Amino acid sequence: MKLIGKNIDRDGGGSVTLIPENAEDMWHSYNLIAEGDCVSGSTIRKVQTESSTGSTSSARVRTTLTISVENIDFDTQACVLRLKGRNIVENQYVKMGAYHTLDIEQNRKFTLKKSKWDSISLERIDTACDPTQHADVAAIVMQEGIAYICLITANMTIVRAKIDQVIPRKRKGMVSQHEKGLNKFYENVFQALMRHINFDIVKCVIIASPGFVKDQFFEYMIQQAVKTDNKLLIENKSKFMLVHSSSGFKHSLKEVLADPAVVARISDTKAAGEVKILEQFYSMLQNDPARAFYGKKHVSKAAAAQAVETLLISDKLFRCQDVLQRKEYVELVESVKDANGDVKIFSSMHVSGEQLDQLTGVAAILRFPMPELEDEDSDSSKSETDD
Repeated sequence: MKLIGKNIDRDGGGSVTLIPENAEDMWHSYNLIAEGDCVSGSTIRKVQTESSTGSTSSARVRTTLTISVENIDFDTQACVLRLKGRNIVENQYVKMGAYHTLDIEQNRKFTLKKSKWDSISLERIDTACDPTQHADVAAIVMQEGIAYICLITANMTIVRAKIDQVIPRKRKGMVSQHEKGLNKFYENVFQALMRHINFDIVKCVIIASPGFVKDQFFEYMIQQAVKTDNKLLIENKSKFMLVHSSSGFKHSLKEVLADPAVVARISDTKAAGEVKILEQFYSMLQNDPARAFYGKKHVSKAAAAQAVETLLISDKLFRCQDVLQRKEYVELVESVKDANGDVKIFSSMHVSGEQLDQLTGVAAILRFPMPELEDEDSDSSKSETDD
């Protein structure tokens, strides 16, 4: 993300001008823009003109509009952010108060104005504009006939390609057909890998599958690289890591990223950090439940007692339409930071974030046990059964 300008007053109001440069930046933009914010950007509007003779003609003109955002839609496939709202600045082509949809796209400048910038949004801008935040882990999850090529960034698991191919069964007299189908499948995966993985950025490429598919594909890939004198692949051979997974589907990434060997290899990426801390939370929930809680009520009480060592919170909660609710979550994050606690903001578009969302989106690992919170739970369920 490129920061063009930042103008924020002492009272927290003001505007920032940004240029999203990739899919990750579009995700950050989606999290920054909230209903009620004002966004200015370039757009194309169809304009009808009437000549002196009474004939009409229409033309498409590019103009800059400022709208008060009422609806936000993020198209992850096209990587476009569609904002709908009313025009609030005088414009020669669009009436004041008229509805318009503004598309925020990659490499197109926009200005975002808020009446109050909170710490979460400001931190997100700092993160998004840090050039070191890139997709430095790639993964190929596969089984015979199906493969997903994914990029794992700090905030998202992006599926760049899906290869789905029918391979003839390995029957008597049909072995050559099976081999031919398998080779064609490996060729398609190989081509997708070369197209979507940038070895200048990627530090590690995980190949995961049940059985020996990963080994066979890796062998095929190296043979192809030698045959075609593909220096790029030969030089980056050490970046590949072969791991077992229960299936070749995207959801298997969760177990792959939790594998201790994988965690050790990619320990300097945020994605691995999220998976690791979530595993730690689950383990504590099982073995030391008085130090692991989830749900807004319990976590807020623990934060008030300055007991939170690590707060796990989903970015989904900061996109809620209820301004007061959003404010409460921002205050929760700030109170944990003030008490020297660690805050991990999980992306709901990452496999670990999806898991956290299933646990209400907010959880905490405590510095010391708070069994009274557990007791409170049993008391409330007891009173419910008494009723």
